[in-house]
Amino acid sequence: MDADVIVVGAGPVGLLLAAELRLAGAEPLVLERLAEPSPLRRSRGIGPLAAEALRRRGLGGRLQAHQPERGAQKAREHGSEKDHFAWIHKIDPLLQEEPDRRGVLIWQPDLEAVLGEHAAALGVAVRRGHTVTGVSPDEDGVTVTVATGAGERRLRAAFVVGCDGGRSTVRKLAGFAFPGTPPLMTARQAHAEPADPGALPPPGRLPGGMLLHGPGGIGTFDFADVHERHEGPVTAEELRASVRRVAGVDVTFTRMGDALRFTDQARQAATYRLGRVLLAGDAAHVHSPNGGQGLNLGLTDAVNLGWKLAAEVNGTAPEGLLDTYTAERHPVGEAVLRNTRAQSALMLPGPHTDALRDIVADLMDIPDVNRYFGRLLSGLGTRYAFPYATPEAHPLIGTHCPDVVLSPAEEPGREVPLSRLTTGGRPVLFAPAGGRAVTAAAAWRDRVEVVEVTAVDHPALGGALIRPDGAIAWACGPDGGTALLEAALRTWFGAPPQVTAAPSRAAGASHLR
Repeated sequence: MDADVIVVGAGPVGLLLAAELRLAGAEPLVLERLAEPSPLRRSRGIGPLAAEALRRRGLGGRLQAHQPERGAQKAREHGSEKDHFAWIHKIDPLLQEEPDRRGVLIWQPDLEAVLGEHAAALGVAVRRGHTVTGVSPDEDGVTVTVATGAGERRLRAAFVVGCDGGRSTVRKLAGFAFPGTPPLMTARQAHAEPADPGALPPPGRLPGGMLLHGPGGIGTFDFADVHERHEGPVTAEELRASVRRVAGVDVTFTRMGDALRFTDQARQAATYRLGRVLLAGDAAHVHSPNGGQGLNLGLTDAVNLGWKLAAEVNGTAPEGLLDTYTAERHPVGEAVLRNTRAQSALMLPGPHTDALRDIVADLMDIPDVNRYFGRLLSGLGTRYAFPYATPEAHPLIGTHCPDVVLSPAEEPGREVPLSRLTTGGRPVLFAPAGGRAVTAAAAWRDRVEVVEVTAVDHPALGGALIRPDGAIAWACGPDGGTALLEAALRTWFGAPPQVTAAPSRAAGASHLR
């Protein structure tokens, strides 16, 4: 074997997946067809769940360094600091149930640089200029054929994961079904300077679609151009023709760069796993970028898959663990496809859509409706259906844990964020010192970090078992009950090798120092 897992694609999803595999003890190898990272600004930010996932690995400071500049830029270009649904800018971050759980604005090339440094620091190998041309799985592994500048090579791994984008070569070669809906529009955006900016109408919805423009940038949502597949880079003439169709004016550009083209086609792989070949990110699902949900979805695919696939490689996975990747992530992808299709429908030109937009805009003034749309786009409403969770189970089981502030048992008054405990990628159980949960989890201390703390900012949360991807596998109230804890530990981390005595309280608290 050349690696335990070959990850195809060195974009944000592939880099994060490779880092997660490495943290969990597997040996990944990343193959990327591009000789250098793409400079195109395909995305301007990530959502709350992806941002929290990266903070759990100690990357919060590097992300936040980009936030002030990007935030001002977004507000200037969108004309509002509020988020939007179908470009109705009314989603108020301050009205949400958890207003402190927010995404981070960072251009995709900057995010790739952060994740590339993170993966390199963990020893992840990335081979650029390697184009995958064949994927041949068998009973014992997968052989990948690669075209390189030095000729054709064959590499072998136990598993292959396609993180190679919406036109995924891995998906096609492995035979994944990719059903969905064709596009209603083609969108284009570019950093461009019109020769006569005054000739453009104000930004907004127009008879031919939607026009966006501001200092240094212009974009169109073109409903008269619905080709599913365009080839080649966006030219100035192509953008000019789109502006003409949408806005009815003819403009020329004195400068143009960073031009992108995308559609709102919505497709999803029928399964994210076929034997030893898996998909993550845009390789598994494509949709309109409205709402900025793509990277949030792809990066949370990566953290969900990484620890599970590593456990499978290392021979420590409980039965069926790897199948939970599709079971948990496929419905989340379906939900994003559903809401982006709805946004496209609300952007169609015409008086009927105008009337519908007016009604939706009025509804968004109702606080509960505003929060509904906020949950929809942020992903914070995601809840996995765990097999052992009963109707009486704690309501947080299956959700993603915020960065809870904890107070160590040994140092009352000191406060430590949960993310301080998760940089190594291991699951964490936090519970009060000497409580029943600490005792019940003693046999799993070889694979679960057990810390004796109280949750300062969530007093109703007496304890919780946090999977490596941030999902709450088990939780209890202030009474400290342990119902379902053993079932959760066995489901995700297997049967304990043997029951061992719990370490001293001082040893259990050492992670917090």
